[in-house]
Amino acid sequence: MQRSRLILIASILLSLGIGFGAGYGYVTRQQGADIDPIVKQIINQDEGRSAAVDFSLFWQVWDRLHARYVESDKLDTQKLVYGAISGMVAAAGDPYTAFFEPETNKKFQEEVSGAFSGVGMEIGKRDGNLVVITPIKDSPAMRAGIRAGDIILTVDGTPVDGWSVEEAVSRIRGKKGTTVALTIARDGAGDILSFTLTRDTIRVPAVEWRMLDSSTAYLQIMSFNANVDDEFAHAAREIASSGAQRLVLDVRNNPGGLLDSAVNVAGWMLKPETTVVQERFSDGLTQHLRTSGNARLASLPTVILINGGSASAAEIIAGALHDVRAIPLIGETSFGKGSVQQLEEFYNGSSLKVTVAKWFTPNGVSISDSGIAPTTEVIMDPKEYEAKKWELGTPGKDPQLDRALEIVRGVK
Repeated sequence: MQRSRLILIASILLSLGIGFGAGYGYVTRQQGADIDPIVKQIINQDEGRSAAVDFSLFWQVWDRLHARYVESDKLDTQKLVYGAISGMVAAAGDPYTAFFEPETNKKFQEEVSGAFSGVGMEIGKRDGNLVVITPIKDSPAMRAGIRAGDIILTVDGTPVDGWSVEEAVSRIRGKKGTTVALTIARDGAGDILSFTLTRDTIRVPAVEWRMLDSSTAYLQIMSFNANVDDEFAHAAREIASSGAQRLVLDVRNNPGGLLDSAVNVAGWMLKPETTVVQERFSDGLTQHLRTSGNARLASLPTVILINGGSASAAEIIAGALHDVRAIPLIGETSFGKGSVQQLEEFYNGSSLKVTVAKWFTPNGVSISDSGIAPTTEVIMDPKEYEAKKWELGTPGKDPQLDRALEIVRGVK
């Protein structure tokens, strides 16, 4: 079965507000009046249409909106169509299935490509809240002190209740040099925190590595964006020729990205034809995505760092290496973004990101249900993080990394 390229990230929900007041009785009394239809001709009305859907109510509401709305001359019919489509998609009830208008789709594609203008943080939905999955390294958000797990309450003074992830992204992003004000709630912090961030060009790095000592390589994957395949291959070759005898793989605060890139990266650390992830589709089909790489790093004793900012493709890597090679996982339980989205693009630049499958690790563990749990838990308390000025990736200032080094040096 041939499928479009699969892309992981985000969600959409639509909030509809209906105002009731003094005008309600008037409108009720007038509903029987004849209303001239606003739409005289519908183009492409039969394309893809189900044979058993009654759209009469839709068109009645459409006509009455145009006839009764106080500023009907200002109604944008194209926006109404987009709104109707967004509402239909949101009614599926899946936070990762979304309709993108052309401009929103353009921004989404920019993010996946690895460069865009904004404040530099990935956002997701958890328990109905807009949550920071992770701030991007060296971004305005990270420099200001935004943390993974922060709950966004307002954007420029407007409460975000009912906002979709896409709406929040659209409001927070903007032209380089402009500012956006956020208020957030942070677990462990008693007060509401306020930030004013200056937008900048965000270039999402994918991979960095260095030697922590004469025999231990530290390899960090920040994102599975369009740059990760080339950057990881370059780093892996350097590590393989460096004389490194052990490896610390860090996918903390990695929000995920491209599924095929996750499988490609796993191919450097697992034998060929090894299952990386199981995809289970609505029709009952289970597809095993397998490695085809050279397994050049497969012989190195390895540990993996994860936390609540590790999502989607990062969770796939952690789950696969743990299941197949029993690699220890150090840190905190991952985010739990275990579904795959397929991007369907349309003639006018809009697109539909639709959830088509759920992910399971090679051993059948659901990533969506509760995320990936560490084998050795090391909690980074937010208050302690601030007070002690921890620095992720720096030995002696990163308790999770310090524990990982203790473990990997004992792995044979």
